[in-house]
Parts: sequence; C-alpha cells; structure tokens
Amino acid sequence: MGTTFSRSCNINSGPSRDSNENPGKISRLESTSNYVEAVVCKTDELKDNEMKVFDIGDEGKVLVVRQKGEFSALGTKCTHYGAPLVSGALGDGRVRCQWHGACFNIKTGDIEDFPGFDSLPCYKVTVTEKGEVKVRAKISDLKSNKRIKDMGSVSACDSSAVVIVGGGPSGATCAETLRSEGFRGRITLVAREKYLPYDRIKISKIGTATDIDKLQVRTSEYYQGTNINVLTGVEATKIETAERIVHLSNGTKLAYSALYLATGAKPRVPDIPGVDLKNIFTVRDFQDSVDILATLGADADKDVVVLGLSFIGLETAATCCKKAKSMTVVGKDQAPLGQIFGNEIGQSLQTLFEENGVKFRFETTIVKCNGEDGVIKSVELADGTTLPADMLILGVGTTFYTDFLKDTGIALEPNGAVNVNDKLETNVKNVYAGGDIAYAPVHSFGNKQMSIGHVGLAQYHGRVAALNILRKEAPLRTVPYFWTMLFGKSIRYAGCGKPTSSLVDGDVATLKFVIFFFDETEKVIAVASCMRDPVVSQFAEFLHQGKSLYKKDLKEDRFAWTKTIN
Repeated sequence: MGTTFSRSCNINSGPSRDSNENPGKISRLESTSNYVEAVVCKTDELKDNEMKVFDIGDEGKVLVVRQKGEFSALGTKCTHYGAPLVSGALGDGRVRCQWHGACFNIKTGDIEDFPGFDSLPCYKVTVTEKGEVKVRAKISDLKSNKRIKDMGSVSACDSSAVVIVGGGPSGATCAETLRSEGFRGRITLVAREKYLPYDRIKISKIGTATDIDKLQVRTSEYYQGTNINVLTGVEATKIETAERIVHLSNGTKLAYSALYLATGAKPRVPDIPGVDLKNIFTVRDFQDSVDILATLGADADKDVVVLGLSFIGLETAATCCKKAKSMTVVGKDQAPLGQIFGNEIGQSLQTLFEENGVKFRFETTIVKCNGEDGVIKSVELADGTTLPADMLILGVGTTFYTDFLKDTGIALEPNGAVNVNDKLETNVKNVYAGGDIAYAPVHSFGNKQMSIGHVGLAQYHGRVAALNILRKEAPLRTVPYFWTMLFGKSIRYAGCGKPTSSLVDGDVATLKFVIFFFDETEKVIAVASCMRDPVVSQFAEFLHQGKSLYKKDLKEDRFAWTKTIN
C-alpha cells in the first residue's frame, strides 16, 4: 500500500461570468482604492478561439480570451521573461508562450508548463445583457502581472514527509506544487549548492547572472512562510529505501514518506592531458559563470577557446566574444548545431558567428592542453593545429549525479539515468525521479523513454511528480521544447527524435525560417524556427493534444494545421 497523505483544499477561483448583472456603459469606470472595474470590449470584438489585449480604464491592460463561448481575462505577459502572450499559441484551455513554451490555464491563470515559477493574475469577468465584457481587477495585480499560487497550511498532526533531493528548478517546482496542491506534512529540499533555487537559464549567458540574490527565484522568507525547509550546501550520500531514510553529507539523516530525486546533471570533462590546468571551465552552476566572467576581465585581452558546437558552447561563445581578444569554437561536427538543424542552417549560423568575430575549427577536437605555471596557454587539436588559449570553456555534454543510488535497488540505466514510469515513479514504491536524470516516457514521441536535459521539462517533471506523490494521478504528457538566443536571433525547437528528412519554409540565409523534421514514415516529429514565432509553440500545443502531422498535409498550405489546435 502506498502512503496516504493528508490534504487541504485550495481552490483558485476562475473568472466570474454573470449575464444578469446590471450592464454598464463602455465609458463607465468603477474603482476603489485597490480595484478597478471597467467594460473593456464588446462580445463581438472577439471571435471564438481568439485573444486580444484591452485597456482596463487607465490602470493597465488585460488579455481577454474567448473560447467555447466563454470569456476569460488574464495578465498580459508571460511570467517567465515577459513575452506578450497575445502573440502566443492559444490551445484548449490554455495559452502557451511563444518565446519559451510556458503554459497558463486561461480560466485560473495557473502555470501548467514551464519555464517560470509564477502564475498569471486572473480577473473577474462579467458579460452584460448588452453584450459588454466587464473586467474587475486588483490594481496591484495589473502592475505586477504575476501571481504566486496560494499555499496550504501545515498541520502539526500530519506526520508525512517528502524529501526532495536536488535544489534546481525541478526540485523547487515539486516543493511549491506539493504545498499549493494541499500537502500539509513536512517538505525538505536538499540543495548541493549554497544558494536557494535560482534561474539556471542565464548561466551560459555569461555576464547576465552576476547577482545571485536577483537570480534566486524565491526568497528565504518565502520558503519560511510556506514551511519548505531548504538545506543548502549539502548533498545526499546514501538512500536506504527499505527504511526510507536519506543520508546527507553533513551527517544528517532524513526520514521520508515519499522521495523525489532531481539531482540533475554535471558537465562532462574530457579525459585529455592538461585538462586540470587553471582557467579551464565548465558551464553549469552560478559559480561557473562568475568565475568565467572574472577571468575574462575587463581588458578583452584573453584568447578563448570553447569546446562544443551545441547550445551551451555556442551561447557561451556568443556572450563572451566581445569580452575576449579572440574566440574560437572547436567541435567534431561540420557546422554549429548541425546535428540538430542540419548543415544548411548550421552554415548560416556559422556566418552569423563569424560576422561577430567568432572563429571555428570543425571536424576536430582538443587532444592536449598546454600550460605555464599551472595555467593553460594553448590547446592542441587532433588535426595538428595549436591554438593560443588563455581560457578553455568546455561544453561537451553531461553525466548524472546518481552515483549514490547504485546500491539502493533503484533501477538505473547504464549511463546512470533513473528509470521511471509515466507517473515518474521508480521501481521502488514512493520514490520518484525527474529532470535531467529521469529516463522517462515522452508523450510526443509515442511514450518512448528518453533522458532530456532542459529546464522547462525539469520543472514540468517537478509538478507531475508532486501531483502523483499526492495520488492525483497525473500521467506525463511531455512535449520537449528548446530554445536559444544567438546574437539577437531567437531559435525554437519542439518535438524530438532522429529525423530522416526535413523541409524548410523561409529564407535560410537571413535566418528567418521554419523547419519541419520527418521520420521514415514522413510524420512530422519536430518543428524548429528562427524569427518565426509562434509556430513552434503552436506545434508544441498540437503535439500536446495528441495530434499528428505528415508531409502530405503540408503540400497545399504548410500552416493549415495551426487552425486545428483549438
């Protein structure tokens, strides 16, 4: 029998609609010191499955959505990085951000997919007999455009305890979801780093993550107020699954009723001579970003080499190149991001980088690091070239923080990933795993199991794990969503799988395009875009709804499928 958890009931009220309320006039404005109420539009100003932004008096703006004959009013901007949601993808009961894929319920404003932590404010809507849409909103919500979900109370009589191992976005989301969904027992979050959970997205954008207080997603007061005990600077060293005990590096033992493992990934360091010299960096944690920026200095006098042609290496090169004397990216592929987008797109990205002063060495790798007085000075490549290198930044993949699980009875894959089912539960009852380390079913890929490292998916796993810990039966409906920003060019990608062919719509040379990726049956398994929002978010919603798209469906109109999402 599984553990039974006590629950409190938190109800997030959706918009109120009352067609019998006395109608106001379009110009009429009713407000108190804290609230504003106004007619924002006529009902016929929005078609079904349409959303628009309207002024609410002089106090701000609201996003009004009409779907299935009902109206909702929400905050106008994604709570993650502020994208205008009116340009996002409207799905069935939710809107998906066009920048990074976060999803919000249109009736409650609750965040349902990620990245980000805050929900949208959701305002009271009344439809009058005259066909007017009246919205009542709290003025502070209009200004902040964010809402932290209500947290339930803690009961001294509830002896249940959830231990979360991993202080990243997945663990933090799990903790918050447990509280907001009614868990009243103890929650302990074990964080390897000395910081509270923070926004990891900015780590590879060197120079954008210099203040940890601003980077942390919640304050210590927040965690105290929600009775979430965060232990920083400590690691799990052993799990006794039969006794349900977690051993920590500081000698502490934690008893649990349910355990969530979200320890994440660590950067891979290649086994090459000299790799232990000073000024060689990986890019994963806040301290990595701080150390790289400090070593670069302010004089732009360092020759920098980056190993790796994927997202981490390229983002680091793009944000560091103006701070360096020279920047060279080395990798085994034929083009940057070539394995993902193909060589044609990769070559256009290469041109973009070269126009910004970045050099490339393709189809080779580093075989030796040379130093003086313990500090790196150059690198030798497999093709015989030697490059000056005052700094080397490694972006060549990751391994998992799961070595401490090897003798626990928890099923691991040969690479160290944790095998889980569609509820994120391991083979050991009441032990769950998510984020980078989870070898989990992917809904949009026929529920085949994969390990996918990305912050949005990690947060989604945290939410799903929490719901299943509470026995709320929430199977995974994973749609992988990736993005990057390189020299002002935004690139998105939704889906997964190894394609056998592709179709490009747009201008590759100017980096304004959409790519459809097909498998051997000519089914579209992924869509990528550059500067063509919101098509990738639309495809993510399309996949989320369980729909399929084939090459033959693109012949007459390559984007007709977008009209079937709602």
